[in-house]
Amino acid sequence: MSVAKENAAKLSIAAISMLLILKIVTSILTGSVAIRADAVHSAVDLFGVIVGYIGIRVSGRPPDEQHAFGHGKAENIASGIIGGLIFFAAGMIAYEAIKRLITGGTVELISVGIYVTAAAIVINGVVSWYSWRVSRNTDSVALEATSRDLLADVFSSVAVLVGLVLVKLTGFVLLDSIVALLVAVLIARAAYVTVRKAFVGLMDTRLPREEEDAIVAFIEEHGSDLAGFHQVRTRKSGNLRFVDLHLVMPKSVSVEEAHKMCDHLEDDVKSRFPNSSVTIHVEPCDGDCEQCRVSSCSQRIIITTANRKAGNE
Repeated sequence: MSVAKENAAKLSIAAISMLLILKIVTSILTGSVAIRADAVHSAVDLFGVIVGYIGIRVSGRPPDEQHAFGHGKAENIASGIIGGLIFFAAGMIAYEAIKRLITGGTVELISVGIYVTAAAIVINGVVSWYSWRVSRNTDSVALEATSRDLLADVFSSVAVLVGLVLVKLTGFVLLDSIVALLVAVLIARAAYVTVRKAFVGLMDTRLPREEEDAIVAFIEEHGSDLAGFHQVRTRKSGNLRFVDLHLVMPKSVSVEEAHKMCDHLEDDVKSRFPNSSVTIHVEPCDGDCEQCRVSSCSQRIIITTANRKAGNE
């Protein structure tokens, strides 16, 4: 999986580098502030994708003495940095657009700008879709952030294309700057989503409700063999999920039987969520048979027999 993530990141770096050069040259030829803003966004994208690539490489390292739980949070850190860079790009674009609205300017060779921007939309769209697909398959937060960044670039390029077409049709040059402001808003929104998801992982937020429900369902499937369970806790680090819980077993169960049950539950969870670490603390029951569903428990049989005798007397 790490190879697929790294290859997707490398492809993103190559695509953005090529588009950055095209946009810089086109912005110089046309004088379009919208294309210049798009070029700034691509420059920030390039740095962000490189950061994401480093995060993916670090997160793929196995646990060591200093990082017993692995390096998964490197992806969350990279994702947060990428989100901050996207915010920075939005601010730069807004500044350039407002400056042009105040000082004015001209746009030349509009057709060239239209063709280059259309090509950027297609290339970024394909790379963004590929990165998103790989991020879904590998559960990579950093690669998902890269995909969102590229998608924001697609939206900004679409806005730039619309603006250039309108300028060509109407001759109203200020539309170029107005579109650039719209681009800044779209980029800022993408940045917010990216940063929010990154910090969710850094703060050890619990897994999504549907994932926790699936884990609980695995445990409840063995309800006839368990006295109960509690303190189910979950969190995520990069693409790694951590689950720990307290499992209550009948007092008559041997250590070997309890160990087999724990192994079984771990296998169930890992079958649904492959990159998972499951920790189970086993406890003996407290003697409250009314809360227990284990019909074969020796303690329950003794208590039930005693109750029947008392009732007969």
